[in-house]
Amino acid sequence: MDIILASASPRRKQLLSMIYADYKVMPADIRELVPRDLDVEKCPEYLANEKAALIAQGRDKCLVIGCDTAVISEGKMLNKPRDTNDARIMMNMLSGAVHKVITGCAVYYMGKSFTFSVSTDVEFFELSEQEIEDYINTAEPYDKAGGYGIQAKGALFVKGIHGDYYNVVGMPVSRLKRAIDEFLDSEEIKELERNR
Repeated sequence: MDIILASASPRRKQLLSMIYADYKVMPADIRELVPRDLDVEKCPEYLANEKAALIAQGRDKCLVIGCDTAVISEGKMLNKPRDTNDARIMMNMLSGAVHKVITGCAVYYMGKSFTFSVSTDVEFFELSEQEIEDYINTAEPYDKAGGYGIQAKGALFVKGIHGDYYNVVGMPVSRLKRAIDEFLDSEEIKELERNR
């Protein structure tokens, strides 16, 4: 069976390599819009499903995996910073506080699918103005939700985490592997494979 990752994220590619040695990358070109009445904590799962569903069209025999990660602080979703001022605002919000990182995952195979979300609490040290200015003047914040990468220099701000570290990086690999194994081992999927 072909495995397809519906993401261009270099971090997700690296993480999926922990589960599968061989897979294809097909980024899903979607407009990342969510219904206005959708709870903010459900947005990553919704977007992960949109990505996977798009790539799964016409590819029933492929296992398609979509993910989306959001940083949520004070009930607000922090996207990728638009500019240095946006990054500065985000770092000040996260400074000395606990925020949530939620990754939504969606998996499609043989016309069937499932979704789930994993949440990790991340606590930042109180950051000085100089620390924030030094960080936002690097390239690091601008391609990451919430404006930081826990796997890079953003790690220097982290006082502690409660939950899955890899979820913060962008893919909860242990939960995803177990969920996929259970899905593929289900009678429903086995029956579909026998009849294809």
